[in-house]
Amino acid sequence: MTGDPTTVRAYLEGLQDSICSALESEDGAGRFVEETWRRAEGGGGRTRILSGGAVFEKAGVAFSHVVGAALPPAASARRPDIAGKQWSALGVSAVIHPRNPYVPTSHANVRYFVAGTDGPTPAWWFGGGWDLTPFYGFDEDAVHWHRTAQGAVAPFGAALHARFKKACDDYFYLKHRAEPRGIGGLFFDDFDELGFERSFALTRSVGDAFIAAYRPIVARRKATAYGGREREHQLRRRGRYVEFNLLQDRGTLFGLQSGGRTEAILMSLPPLVRWDYGAAPQPGSPEALLLDYFLRPRDWLGHTP
Repeated sequence: MTGDPTTVRAYLEGLQDSICSALESEDGAGRFVEETWRRAEGGGGRTRILSGGAVFEKAGVAFSHVVGAALPPAASARRPDIAGKQWSALGVSAVIHPRNPYVPTSHANVRYFVAGTDGPTPAWWFGGGWDLTPFYGFDEDAVHWHRTAQGAVAPFGAALHARFKKACDDYFYLKHRAEPRGIGGLFFDDFDELGFERSFALTRSVGDAFIAAYRPIVARRKATAYGGREREHQLRRRGRYVEFNLLQDRGTLFGLQSGGRTEAILMSLPPLVRWDYGAAPQPGSPEALLLDYFLRPRDWLGHTP
């Protein structure tokens, strides 16, 4: 059975508040500006953007609750049984682009879908997760990130972490580059196997653990000295982020195909980015280490920093 969407909505609105509060506190200077919006077909949301902060060059944290008459292809490609059905979607998405190249970019999302709201037995599922995209890797950051991820899902099943980690590694992979986007984390979708209450509890645990996973890394790295070389490397790697979000990300495709608000959908893009033709890091450099060592799926849980 489906649960009460008002309960899910209340949690998600509170999650948006708590993430924004934590990021403002860590930044120390930047503040989120909120814009509320309505969607012609039904529903709306509130998008919050922090720009030009002391730590975060751009951070977006968005809540949305939208409805539609027929699911778009991005949402039903893997579920042909629900194609064309009425739907409702609630979610919170956060994308954070720090100023310092030694602080990783990060993304988090939790969501709830109901399809067939016009029928007697609607299908429902939860999804979400979070991933980390460093520009310069650190073992202790990677270990902390993945151990926090394991702790978030462990109460719901011993096998879930390995499954969600692999799904994250597989999903955030730039096929045209044959290259991971980052060091992974958690990713799950179409999740209903624990029943509504436990599946919702799992989703809350993942959402609530995001700041615990990310903020200590920001605090450790935000005052690290850097120069033009590191900044150029950061902007080039941001280019990979843009490529993934525009070419492969199902959330971006769903938002655009369902007639969502373009500004809110593309809030995930960084404020500055560069593409240099044929640019490649020098062998043995810290920039090469990112590709050769960190951007490779591995068992970080058993790793000693």
